[in-house]
Amino acid sequence: MRRLLYSIAPLAFALTACQADSDPDIEQVGPRPELPAQNDVLLPAMTIPTPAGWGGELPTVPAGFTVTPLAENLKIPRQLLILPNGDLLVAEGSGGNAPSVRPKDIIAGLIKKRGKSSVKGGDRITLLRDSDGDGQTDLQTTFIDGLDAPYGLAFVDGTLYVANQDNLVSFAYTEGATSIDGPGTELTKLPAVINHHWTKAMTASPDGSKLYVGIGSNSNVGERGMDVEENRAVIWEIDRETGASRIFASGLRNPTALDFNPSTGQLWSVVNERDELGPQLVPDYLTSVREGGFYGWPYSYYGRNIDPRIRPQRPDLVKKALVPDYALGSHVAALGLDFAEGGGLGGEFAEGAFVGQHGSWNRSDPSGYKVVFVPFTNGRPSGKPIDLVTGFLKDGHARGRPVGVAFDPRRGALFVADDVSNTVWRVAPTASARSPAGSE
Repeated sequence: MRRLLYSIAPLAFALTACQADSDPDIEQVGPRPELPAQNDVLLPAMTIPTPAGWGGELPTVPAGFTVTPLAENLKIPRQLLILPNGDLLVAEGSGGNAPSVRPKDIIAGLIKKRGKSSVKGGDRITLLRDSDGDGQTDLQTTFIDGLDAPYGLAFVDGTLYVANQDNLVSFAYTEGATSIDGPGTELTKLPAVINHHWTKAMTASPDGSKLYVGIGSNSNVGERGMDVEENRAVIWEIDRETGASRIFASGLRNPTALDFNPSTGQLWSVVNERDELGPQLVPDYLTSVREGGFYGWPYSYYGRNIDPRIRPQRPDLVKKALVPDYALGSHVAALGLDFAEGGGLGGEFAEGAFVGQHGSWNRSDPSGYKVVFVPFTNGRPSGKPIDLVTGFLKDGHARGRPVGVAFDPRRGALFVADDVSNTVWRVAPTASARSPAGSE
């Protein structure tokens, strides 16, 4: 098998090198992205920047901000959660067990692997404590161990919730605790057959009564058959007391991060869209999530734009497909979402959403690989995304790839998980002008 893979790899790179770059004149961010003609080729462009160290350098942030590593040498940090006492939790792991069904899947697997860290996922949650808010970690401990590809995290009323790739578990928490022993209590199973998209994003409702979990599809566009897509490409609403679940919204190919807008109480998600229609189809997006809403996958995209590859077609569903609120660009792979609160980072970063973009693998000119800020006004996106953390790409290599983001309103700092350099970065205004809540 290994000999076969190595024989396929040179052919893959030769074929993908012939694919056209994207058109820089096509505008693909904002509420009304341009959608070019579909280009479903035998082997689409697949190019991923290979990992390289930072070499003592740091990511790039705007003037007036600093960026520092809060923790290094982690084991595939993915999503982040700030506890009420200010401790930062980091979910570390990597999951999935989907078999390849087409030759191009084998090639895609080889390409993707080239862009990953060689470190094995930790299957744990790490606690980082910065007691005085100076941007330096005073304590780093393994908070919970023995998990199964943990990703989504939520905290409600003294209970920590962890979304593994196959179940949702809870842990009783005592403020200031530095570790929790035991397997936790299972609240509910989560769909885990095949797990093409294994990440289970999670957030809690503002009143704490419900948990919302994003469950990605088991394919790009139904090529494994729709029978394996039951309870996939959806957001579940789960009763926190009973574990009872229902589909809250559907047709979202891979909802990778969820958060409630604190100014409106509306649920939002970043969603990774489908591949193999060209370097500029289909844009990944940020959208409010309507109860009962259908967002098109796999039958259509961006409303009623039909995807001809799926059979049988479902015009009845396409007719109901909602248009996402805000395009982030094609194949940027948005994996992080957190809203600013309490004035955010100030200035143009005061009201809106921070979005971590993991970066593309399926176009010849990389997209994403940065953290952006989407400004909001009156609860809605109101301008073009603003680059906040960049510099992850250099000389054709990826020094890092952003995943989860978490904003701390008390200290006016943003934390960014980077699963290639295995670092958590801290971004804050220069000179730490803001103080913890309640202090002078």
